[in-house]
Amino acid sequence: MELRAFAEQVLFATTLDEKLRAPGELTDEQPGSPLITPAAPGRPTNLIFKAHGTGDKSEFPGLHQLENDRERGKLLHFFGNHELLATELMALVLLKFPDAPPAFRRGVLKTLQDEQEHTRLYMERMQACGISLGDFPVSGYFWRCVAPMEHPIDYVAGLCLTFEQANLDFAGHYGKSLGQVGDADSAKLLEKIYRDEIGHVAYGLKWFRRWKNPGESDWDAFCRTLKFPLSPQRAKGFSLNVAGRQAAGLDEDFISQLNVYSQSKGRTPSVYVFNAFAEGRIAEGKKFNPTKSQAQLARDLESLPQFLCRQDDIVLVTQRPSVEFLSRIKQAGFPLPEFAALDDVRSLQRRKLGRLRPWAWGPDSFDLLKPIFASVTGEKRADESRFNEKIAQLYSKAWSADFLRKILGAGRAALLRGQHPEAAQQRRPTDENWLCTENEIGVAAHSLAEALSAIAKIRARGHHKVVVKESFGVAGSNALRLFEPELLPAQIRWLENAFAQKRELVVEPWLERVQDFSVQLEMGPDGLKLCGFTGLHCDARGQFIANYAEPHHHKRIPADILALFHEPKNLATALLEFYGEIFVALEIELRRVNFTGPIGMDAFVYRDAGDVIKLKPIVEINPRYTMGRVLVELMRQTSQNSFGQFRLVNLAQLRAEGFKDFSAYARALAEKFPVAIKAEPVARIHSGALCLNDPAQAQSCLAVFQVGRTAAGLLTQATPGTSP
Repeated sequence: MELRAFAEQVLFATTLDEKLRAPGELTDEQPGSPLITPAAPGRPTNLIFKAHGTGDKSEFPGLHQLENDRERGKLLHFFGNHELLATELMALVLLKFPDAPPAFRRGVLKTLQDEQEHTRLYMERMQACGISLGDFPVSGYFWRCVAPMEHPIDYVAGLCLTFEQANLDFAGHYGKSLGQVGDADSAKLLEKIYRDEIGHVAYGLKWFRRWKNPGESDWDAFCRTLKFPLSPQRAKGFSLNVAGRQAAGLDEDFISQLNVYSQSKGRTPSVYVFNAFAEGRIAEGKKFNPTKSQAQLARDLESLPQFLCRQDDIVLVTQRPSVEFLSRIKQAGFPLPEFAALDDVRSLQRRKLGRLRPWAWGPDSFDLLKPIFASVTGEKRADESRFNEKIAQLYSKAWSADFLRKILGAGRAALLRGQHPEAAQQRRPTDENWLCTENEIGVAAHSLAEALSAIAKIRARGHHKVVVKESFGVAGSNALRLFEPELLPAQIRWLENAFAQKRELVVEPWLERVQDFSVQLEMGPDGLKLCGFTGLHCDARGQFIANYAEPHHHKRIPADILALFHEPKNLATALLEFYGEIFVALEIELRRVNFTGPIGMDAFVYRDAGDVIKLKPIVEINPRYTMGRVLVELMRQTSQNSFGQFRLVNLAQLRAEGFKDFSAYARALAEKFPVAIKAEPVARIHSGALCLNDPAQAQSCLAVFQVGRTAAGLLTQATPGTSP
């Protein structure tokens, strides 16, 4: 019998008996001409692929259901269909590529016969469970992915190195599970499948290496060869069987790269990007240009959104973090996203996307993501409503000041609203001077005369120190501190220059801060939701140093903030009620401009001229992600009752501690504060420190997350010690 005739029988037969019939002696003297790929293989009526996207594909049974004969048979049915599909695809390879090397064709034939045997063995085990092949709907996914192959390398990459490689994980995983429920025969079958798959992967790898570009690594060639919707994500199961891959001949780099690779296998991914300069673009338009140090900081932290997203979401970066770094992140229990090239956003146009989640919606993120607006399916399409002039005003410090002024006008009454006077009095602190007044709120100025007038009024009220901020400015920059007895000529020129450039300024009294904190919120279709409270450490210029979170941070203001006041227990309730009123008012404002997304609200406690501790409940409202929100999300991966801290280590700190680079710092950090994982019952970080951006790539800044059992163990200045 000619090999071509046998392949045609396997591919086009409409009975399982013909498809799975072992051939006699075969010759390959008349391979014929290349076959045009059919829409589907021939099959019995009950095994015809269900229409793609109809949603009637049978659900995969869970491990907890395998003691049930029918559910176990259903699992074997999935595997049996996969083996039948592999058999048909191998027959297709023989027919599509008659000119392929004879040794390759002989190898395909040998593998095809293995797959025929596997299918028959699965059918026998199904019968023992009262199931026949065809009793459940079957998917044609394998066929749709592999059948369009244009060269034999597409076959070995798509089937041998993808689906069969993944079976190294699935066979071992489910074989063990079937043995645990007492089905020793099925477990033994999966052990045989596992051993055979090692040989099949090795065969595919041999030919893949022969056909790939010799200058490419196996991994790079594999990623390049696979065609969407296939990706390396399909080449692995629930956990990576390293030993099986090593036995098949895959090298360590390939295995390590695969371990940290991520791409959605079905869930519609959302897209994240760290655009740190939205305020600058809003203020100056396209002429805005960050300083060299600002630009480098943004590059160092560009992968931070990976801690905001879910597994398989997409993070846009200029440089993908190293395998070593991602391996440490995965070992700590964090899911890994897919990393995509920032300069190739258009490549995502062919994929369905869930949501677009830039760090901040602004002119820069709007322009960057506009090419993929039409691909968004998980939310209202990201058109002009995503960013406009009304939303831009939310970034204004003048807007935040005006909003606080409105709140304070009704703040005291809000604390009593809806309560019995006596009960309300019991819940309010006896010290009624805990809240700032309108005199501590900034005012907007649009001319030198307005600015000078505002400064004079503030000083007339007894606040000699004044700070002037640009209404739109990058964190901690674009501010002028007026501490001298009289305005200096250079300070006048700064003001004049700002107004000459049509900048809006905010003039406010300088307050002696004692402690900062922030409130993290999320505005969604259903309203404004509290995500958590975090403490905040800033430098003298207001630039971020670190933040921290306590147990129950998702519903409580930090204890050290409350401890500053005279009656912290009473104040805790009053403050939460007060912030509740703020959230209601803020939600109204956000709905008015059709804003959805993350919100960060900064606040601080200060000491007034009479040495009284007071609260400024709103310093700025940031309609974007913040480092506080990153910490809130990081805390999801910690054990119960943990304290957490997120801090940034810069070059000055690095050198002051005697380290030559961030990699050396990270090694010392890991040695002094190793990450300890505790199962409760889900594995969570119990203690230790973890670098959140790649130390090997960092040039100016390293983000560090530290977890401990007490607040005292998370001092802002905690360091790994001086390097030798």
